[in-house]
Amino acid sequence: MCKLWRDETGTTTVEYALLLSVVVMATFAAWATLGEAIQHSVSASVDTISAGQTSTAGIP
Repeated sequence: MCKLWRDETGTTTVEYALLLSVVVMATFAAWATLGEAIQHSVSASVDTISAGQTSTAGIP
């Protein structure tokens, strides 16, 4: 039983799997957040164009 307890084969694989799962969860969270921001930005642009408004921001 002690030999089995000290056996470290596969430890690195488990560590990489845990790291990969954290990266995947962070990617999904970022994707959801950025998706909402992009959707809002595109929607605002469409509304502005549809209303015929012009922006003078950045024009001297």
